[in-house]
Amino acid sequence: MTILKSVTLFVLAAAAEIGGAWLVWQSVREAKPWWWAGLGIAALGIYGFVAAFQDDAHFGRVLAAYGGVFIAGSLAWGMLLDGFRPDRWDIIGAMICLLGVAIIMFAPRPGA
Repeated sequence: MTILKSVTLFVLAAAAEIGGAWLVWQSVREAKPWWWAGLGIAALGIYGFVAAFQDDAHFGRVLAAYGGVFIAGSLAWGMLLDGFRPDRWDIIGAMICLLGVAIIMFAPRPGA
């Protein structure tokens, strides 16, 4: 799988998972209509399918790497939709997580 395809799948998975969780949050915590939660649940299901399209055969590896994408994506989502302003430690932490994603997913492995 190309790096671009893998990164694209991670971005799509993050949009589905973070967006789904945000929709549920809005329904439960911000008094949005109940159907927002339903849309959120559907988006969370889509996330599961998108993540499964990564070429790596190891569920644990893909989900561990995705965890770093989730961290950075959650901070970005908060900035774009909730007015959250990360501090330098949030940004440094997210950068470290994304470095971990790159190592986990794209490091050369014997026999690969």
